[in-house]
Amino acid sequence: MAKRKSGRDVHGIVLLDKRLGVSSNQALQEVRRLFNANKAGHTGALDPLATGLLPLCFGEATKVSALMLDDDKRYQVTIQLGVMTDTGDSEGKIVAEVPVPILDGVQLQACLQHFTGPIEQVPPMYSALKHQGKKLYELAREGKTVDRQPRAITIYELQLLNFDAELGQLTLDVFCSKGTYIRSLAEDIGHRLGTCGTVTALRRTKAGMFDLEQAYTLQQLQAMGFAELQNTLIELDVPLKAIPEVSLSTEQAEKIKLGQRIAFNGGMAGQVRIYSPQAFLGLGEILLDGKLAPKKLFLLENQTT
Repeated sequence: MAKRKSGRDVHGIVLLDKRLGVSSNQALQEVRRLFNANKAGHTGALDPLATGLLPLCFGEATKVSALMLDDDKRYQVTIQLGVMTDTGDSEGKIVAEVPVPILDGVQLQACLQHFTGPIEQVPPMYSALKHQGKKLYELAREGKTVDRQPRAITIYELQLLNFDAELGQLTLDVFCSKGTYIRSLAEDIGHRLGTCGTVTALRRTKAGMFDLEQAYTLQQLQAMGFAELQNTLIELDVPLKAIPEVSLSTEQAEKIKLGQRIAFNGGMAGQVRIYSPQAFLGLGEILLDGKLAPKKLFLLENQTT
């Protein structure tokens, strides 16, 4: 006998302003309980030290979460120069302290320019990447270090927001591609400036098309009634708006829902969003032979409202 699902069928995305000191999974579970949702996931973890925008996906929206992992991100980060920790942030143990040289604006801007654009970055040991089947942070906690291959990333913008020479602290705005580790960037910037560095504060302000201004704190969500909570849900096709849209007849939509390819003369090719006259169905691909093939369909009939 199939196991009965616990909770409600809730489909959509909630933008959470994650607070300091909790893991992304803990934050997800707190909001999941508010909705009594039976299925949930997030779109890229924030460390407990980090705050800010954390998109949470419920129900069928969890099928979109993997696509959202590829989104560009924007962060505001504070870097303490002169200090290096084993984790790359202030939660770790101090492993080095190096004097901070006298720095002026020209030196700082030259350093930031060096890290702007396509660059290669070595991932930190305290990361979820795997080595021989084991996560790097698990090896790091055992006191082990392994060689990591540099990875190609892009820093689109790197702006100096503030430099406190007395405290040796830099505050930066970072707009970057997927796969960027801000802790590694902080360490590399410190080394480039002739010292070392570690992250003391990190706040995500943008993820893909979503901004922090759109997000809710846990306290705001807790204060809402059922109807208000439902209104915070963003429809799951919203983050897919950059993908071309095709509209089908009811007959065509029924065939697509059965997993069948259909003839489609839309004058385009490649990935598309598929809509029936009633609803968003999912993602498909228009093939070179002109047929439309379903690729990722969404089952939204059971949404509780």
